[in-house]
Amino acid sequence: MQLETQQDTSPSANISVFPPLTFLLTGIPGLERSPRWLAAPVCALYLLSALGNGTVLVIIRTEPSLHTPMYLLLLMLAVSDLGLSTSFLPTMLGVFLFGSREVSSHACFSQLFFIHAFSIMESSVLLAMAFDRFMAICYPLRYNCILTNARVLQMGLAIAVRAIALHVPLPFLLQRLPYRQTRVLSHSYCLHPDVMKLARAGSRESTYALFIVLSTMGLDPVLIILSYAWILRSILGLVLMEERVRALSTCLSHISVVLLFYTPMLALSLINHLGLPIPAIAHSLLSFLHFLAPPVLNPVLYYARMKEIRAQVARRFLQAQGTWGRP
Repeated sequence: MQLETQQDTSPSANISVFPPLTFLLTGIPGLERSPRWLAAPVCALYLLSALGNGTVLVIIRTEPSLHTPMYLLLLMLAVSDLGLSTSFLPTMLGVFLFGSREVSSHACFSQLFFIHAFSIMESSVLLAMAFDRFMAICYPLRYNCILTNARVLQMGLAIAVRAIALHVPLPFLLQRLPYRQTRVLSHSYCLHPDVMKLARAGSRESTYALFIVLSTMGLDPVLIILSYAWILRSILGLVLMEERVRALSTCLSHISVVLLFYTPMLALSLINHLGLPIPAIAHSLLSFLHFLAPPVLNPVLYYARMKEIRAQVARRFLQAQGTWGRP
């Protein structure tokens, strides 16, 4: 009796099943064996960011006397900081608390989109705040006519559209690229340059990525520097030294926030471009500083100097204390 083997000739037999695309995240170099205790400072930084920016957000939103262009820009900065810090939290907690390094491509590209979109929003808000200082110091008589609340809200809408529109294509472009078999990222979160290093990207994808960088992180700091060059020229034109000091003091908080946001990014760019031999942990800490320090320190550097916000925080605290103390 002869046995005949039958081959499956159905269409489904010709379909190749590929494993889903995944990436491996990396913790802090040199501290991979003790990730759990690193979750405590990560959570503490996020809670500080949420407390500081959330407090300012609620106060400006609920206090009508603070509905002015300057404070509306501060509200936009708080929203950007909250969004940026929240975008990092899921994968960082997964790596440091649970030791979960594997992340799917969909989750990675989604996180990548939100990190870069909120980062561009923060850069754009800093540029808008530089324009606010430029108008207040160089053209004080025209300030109220040009920077109205309605115009600031239009600027906020343009900032959101700019950040989202530039980054919406990225997840789709990255999803269709071929990748190496070894897909280990350099951080505990997904960044576009980090993913692009693992991809066999074509000229179109590389050109689009370069366009995003130059039109945002390349253009914004240049315009901020030009604004402050004009501001400095106007300040030096003042006759009285007291007027110069008073005008310059209104810019100190913004200058501190700008330096905190752009300096680590510039250092990373120079290190990568020049190929400087720095330890991997230093590269990782600079990246942490660029993305995580501004959401935590901005409430201290900027909001704490605003006496109106301090007064509102103190008043709300005393009201809450009085309510809790009632029988």
